[in-house]
Amino acid sequence: MKDKLIAWLVTRILKLLSLLSYSSTQKLGRVIGRALWLGDSSLTRVTKVNVELAFPDLEQEQQQALIKASLTETAKLFAEFGAMWEWPTEKALGLVKSVQGKELFDMASEQNKGLIVLAPHHGNWELVGLYLSTLRPMAALYRPPKIKPLEDYMSKVRGRHGSELVPTTKRGVIRLFSILREQGMVGVLPDQVPQGSGGIFAPFMGVEANSVKLVSRLIEKTDCLVLSLVAMRREDGTGFDLIFRKADPDIYSDDLYTSVAAMNRTVETCVRDRPEQYQWEYKRFKDARKGSRHTYG
Repeated sequence: MKDKLIAWLVTRILKLLSLLSYSSTQKLGRVIGRALWLGDSSLTRVTKVNVELAFPDLEQEQQQALIKASLTETAKLFAEFGAMWEWPTEKALGLVKSVQGKELFDMASEQNKGLIVLAPHHGNWELVGLYLSTLRPMAALYRPPKIKPLEDYMSKVRGRHGSELVPTTKRGVIRLFSILREQGMVGVLPDQVPQGSGGIFAPFMGVEANSVKLVSRLIEKTDCLVLSLVAMRREDGTGFDLIFRKADPDIYSDDLYTSVAAMNRTVETCVRDRPEQYQWEYKRFKDARKGSRHTYG
C-alpha cells in the first residue's frame, strides 16, 4: 500500500512538472539547486565526496564551484523528467538543437553489426534514449525500480516510441546477446555500480571503482560496435546539444580489464567536456578501493 501511494505521488508530480515550459524547468532547477547548496542534504555530501575524489588537483574554491554547479544541473534534470516522460515525442525532441557526430552513428549502422550506445549519467540521458529510439529499433537495459508499482509507468513512458525495455536479470542479459547477434542496437548506462559478480575494479576518474563487465562481455561474444551519446544542456537554457563519440579503441580488447578500463575512459571523455553536468550526486565510488566501503560515511 505504501509503495502504491509513493508511486501515485511520483506520477502526479511528474504530470505537474510536464505542465511547465522548458524555461520554467530550468528556473525551478536553479532554485532547487541553490537550496541543496545552502543546505546539508545527503545529495550535497555525496557530491562533495565525488568531486574531491575525481578532481583532487582542483583548488578548494574550484571544487566548491563545481559542487554548486553540479547540484544545480542535477536539479534541472529532475525538473525535466516531467517533459521527458510526459510530453509528446515530437515536443520533447524539439529541445534538441544540434546533433554532433551523427555520421559516426550512420557509419556504424551500415556495418551489419550490432551496436551498443553508451549513455552515461551525463546531461539528460532520458532524452538520449528517446532520440535513439526514433533512429532505429533499440533495446534499453534498465535496473527495475525499488518501488515496484513504478515499473509499469516507467516501462510505458520509456517504451512509448517502440523501445524494448530489458531488465538487468539473467534472462534480460541473454536477450541483449540475442539482439546484438541479430545486428540490433542496445542502449546501456555504463557507469552504474554493478551488483554481485557483475563488476571488476578499473580506474574511473583516477579512482579504482567497481565497474560493469557486461559491455565488454557483449563485445567479446557478438563483435558489436560501440559509441557514446550524451545530451548536453545549453547554457542559455534553450535546449540540448547531442554529441556522438567513438568509444576508446581498447574497449574491443580481448583482455577484460583493458576493455572495462577503456569503457570508463570513454565515459571520462564525456565527463571532462562538461563536468558540472555529470551526476556527481550518484554514489559511483561506493565500492571503490580508494576510500574504502565507507567512502560516503
